[in-house]
Amino acid sequence: MRQKSKNINFFFNRNPGSEATFTAIFREHEYKLYTLVLKLTKSDQYAKDIIQEVFLKLWAQRDHIQEIENMEAWLYRVTENKVVDFLRKVSADARLKQAIWHNLREIINEPQSQIEAKECNHIIQKAIDQLPPQRKIIYRLNRERGMNYREIAGELNLSTHTVKNQLSSALHSIRNFVTNNMKLF
Repeated sequence: MRQKSKNINFFFNRNPGSEATFTAIFREHEYKLYTLVLKLTKSDQYAKDIIQEVFLKLWAQRDHIQEIENMEAWLYRVTENKVVDFLRKVSADARLKQAIWHNLREIINEPQSQIEAKECNHIIQKAIDQLPPQRKIIYRLNRERGMNYREIAGELNLSTHTVKNQLSSALHSIRNFVTNNMKLF
């Protein structure tokens, strides 16, 4: 490991923002960060996505790499932040699913469960249909096609921040609509 650190210092001194410097940092830290994120997310694909975001952030900062005093600490901090963002998103999704399943379980226990289950699905679809056009597209790309923020942003020529906000608003609207309309049962 000391050899790798010496190689990075060699690259820093010669060309701090170069691809060679970035590559050396990537090779030294990528596997350790990946295994950490894999343990936290329990998903190979999510771990890969998060690590990609971490190194994209480093690449965006490549002209200032020499200003980072402790590269390992910086990478772990960025990774930690990305994992926290991921866990928040998963938590919000889980709460919405839990609320829907809770309401569905109550409906299924009643005699006319099949009719009411169809009605519940109808309410959820109605909630989605009432979303503004762009928000509905973003929601469907995420939920039905499984695309992440970055992929949706690329396809729709939006910022990932806009995608994240629109998806959050969509989930909030759907949750409120379902909650208000499930009370009718």
